[in-house]
Amino acid sequence: MSQTFARSVFIFTLLFFAAFFFWPIFQILRGGFIDADGHFTLRTFGALLADPLYREGLRNSFFLGLATTALCFAIGLPLAFISDRFEFPGKAALASVVLVPMILPPFVGAIGIKQIFGQYGALNALLIQLGLRPEGWTFDWFAVAPFWGVAGVSALSLYPIVYLNCAAALANVDPAMEEAAQNLGCTGLRRFRRVTLPLIKPGLFAGGTIVFIAGFTELGVPLVFDYPRVTSVQIFYGLKDIGGNPAPYALVTILLLATTTLYILGKGLFGRHAYAMMAKASHAGGARRLPLGPALLCTAAFGGVFALAVLPHLGVVLTAFASDWYASILPQGYTLENFALALGHPLTVSAIANSLKFAAASTVIDIILGIAIAYVVVRSKLPYRGVLDVLAMLPLAVPGLVIAFGYLAMSQEGRLFSFVNPVENPTVLLIIAYSVRRLPYVVRSAVAGFQQTSETLEEAAQNLGCPPLRALRKITLPLIAANLIAGGLLAFAFAMLEVSDSLILAQKQAYYPITKAILELFQLLGDGQFIASALGVWAMAFLGICIVGLSLVLGKKLGAIFRV
Repeated sequence: MSQTFARSVFIFTLLFFAAFFFWPIFQILRGGFIDADGHFTLRTFGALLADPLYREGLRNSFFLGLATTALCFAIGLPLAFISDRFEFPGKAALASVVLVPMILPPFVGAIGIKQIFGQYGALNALLIQLGLRPEGWTFDWFAVAPFWGVAGVSALSLYPIVYLNCAAALANVDPAMEEAAQNLGCTGLRRFRRVTLPLIKPGLFAGGTIVFIAGFTELGVPLVFDYPRVTSVQIFYGLKDIGGNPAPYALVTILLLATTTLYILGKGLFGRHAYAMMAKASHAGGARRLPLGPALLCTAAFGGVFALAVLPHLGVVLTAFASDWYASILPQGYTLENFALALGHPLTVSAIANSLKFAAASTVIDIILGIAIAYVVVRSKLPYRGVLDVLAMLPLAVPGLVIAFGYLAMSQEGRLFSFVNPVENPTVLLIIAYSVRRLPYVVRSAVAGFQQTSETLEEAAQNLGCPPLRALRKITLPLIAANLIAGGLLAFAFAMLEVSDSLILAQKQAYYPITKAILELFQLLGDGQFIASALGVWAMAFLGICIVGLSLVLGKKLGAIFRV
């Protein structure tokens, strides 16, 4: 490979991240630590921490991240262990459907959950019909404990990330190490705790970090549940004063410092050590068959989790088909009109077009830059090429809320990037935000492809007079096409349904993406929630097709994409 090409990619990537990753973060830090006179100050942080409202928001956000992560591990880790170690009826189908929650953004699922557990929801109607409560009785289940409502809905959407990472990590564990421990008398839970768990720590950290950051900074679900006592919502409501109020800057700075510190600590404690193991295929291992009773229990565990996890989806789908659903177990009437309205409503027509445009443009950027970065990381001899890999993964460790706020801060009037102020037209910033946030997926997929493809094929082409870049285009890229399609599809699908960037940067109706349109429709009186749910079902169908395709292409390797 040409060293000139490798250096060019390195320099361009540094400039790209300097402008659209580090500079926005610097603007946030500047707004939080620098006063109006340009002097360093901690006064804003002191005022925030002295305010009980902001203290409560930070405390709730932190515990929300912990609760979401704990619930995800309680669901995902046992399922991954069962799937890796045992054969049971329906395993192949259940291992696929357990990923269904990934096809719905958490805040859209919250709309369906509210319809089931709300004051006049399906559960209360069922209790009344069974005679357990008197006629006219109402109770808002999530109003009693909104914290656990937000944590539960978030966990039901995010646990597949933990499951995928744990499944990938368990698949790489050499059975000989566990068998050796068993021969020395270490069995059962003790063997899992002393041997298996340390071996899969990097995978646990990879999944847990993403889930914690997502739960800690979740914006959409608290908005739908009307739970403003979290930092993300306080930041969202403070955006209108971003020009003259330093409080939002300080809040975002605290979020950034907290997630970065926790990531570094977690990386040091759990992600630092990787244990050398022989390939699993080199030893007789694999899943073992269980007697009928325990096998059916495994099937029931997967089925039970699936039934619980699809409750938000079921609520959204039923609401989408409902002509009216009030104080009854099921909708009182069904119609397809909501789906037609979802594709023909003035708010949704432009939103779908916008999301397609923004997501397609960002995916093109990700594929071009991702291939270049991966090629340099794997194929070049550049001494500092590892820096590129670290840079490409950084967006996974920084909340989308932080990046979106940073873009808003750096484009204020009088700032360097004021010419892309999203108040007028957020197209440029939304495309860049989507591409930065989803670049890690393409890079990780492309790196895996290059590592699995022998470099000798390119060298043979070059020996026959084919230039390096042409050899890459004609030889290597067709061989890793499946990886690139997988990474590109994932980047496109998640960009289509990006939440934080869309809610913060899209401020004019003409530029609303799909997720912003869903939230706005949900807040409308009348048939707004029905149209919002129908639009959510269209989004579910689209993302579901993408996830199924990715699962077929990558199998267990899908979990490697969700790693920091």
